[in-house]
Amino acid sequence: MSTDVFRDDRQGPAQARCVASFGFRVYDDHCDNIPLDGPARTVSTISPNSYGIATRDAEFRAALQNADYLVLDGVYFGLAALLLEGRKTRINNGPTVFASLLRRLNERHARVFFLGSKDETLEKIRARCAREYPNLVVQGYSPPFKPVFSAEDDARMVAAINAFRPHAVFVGMTAPKQEKWAHRHRDRLDTSLIVSIGGVFDWFAGNEAEIAPIWWKLHLGWLIRTIRRPEILKRYPNIGIYFWHLLLALLRIKPVKSA
Repeated sequence: MSTDVFRDDRQGPAQARCVASFGFRVYDDHCDNIPLDGPARTVSTISPNSYGIATRDAEFRAALQNADYLVLDGVYFGLAALLLEGRKTRINNGPTVFASLLRRLNERHARVFFLGSKDETLEKIRARCAREYPNLVVQGYSPPFKPVFSAEDDARMVAAINAFRPHAVFVGMTAPKQEKWAHRHRDRLDTSLIVSIGGVFDWFAGNEAEIAPIWWKLHLGWLIRTIRRPEILKRYPNIGIYFWHLLLALLRIKPVKSA
């Protein structure tokens, strides 16, 4: 495994400081430094769960590896860089990135688009934005609930986004669906940022109670989420893949290749 701090030349003037870990380049700077302007860039999160999925899903792996900003969602994926190379990676989880972007976009009187979830949830998001970020112009689209979108489905989503011409698009379809959609269509979207944030839609809309900050500080947010939503236990085999690979790397039994 290669774990290096480097500058990403793809970012132009706003080059990103990253840490390379298990074949992924993880953003290692404050999320306020993610630029709001320029060509379409993707922002995704990585965790032990997404790493485990990526070992079996080549398109998802490519979407994460080619994200312009791949942020560390919780401390645990960062253990690889910390334990193997002694490098600490900044945590920029989905809610943190979302709050940073909304605040900065509000200051610019920007247009934001929410893609995903149900119409009822999108309406709650619009209402909260009107209260807390009154300078934003907000639009949304609820795609059909199905495992795979048709070409017609994709065309409708792209058309809805481009007609609005948002400064940022937030995609909430759950992983790996959202990351793959963003990666597949980034060059077709008239926007500067495409941000895959999944469960943040329900938190922001009030469908699910937000986790108290103390649990994030204790790195136990995952435990509270599991207690509230036992179906998350289904993710644990994927999480186990990550920790197994980390153990193999620590014991020098088997070099870990790119996910």
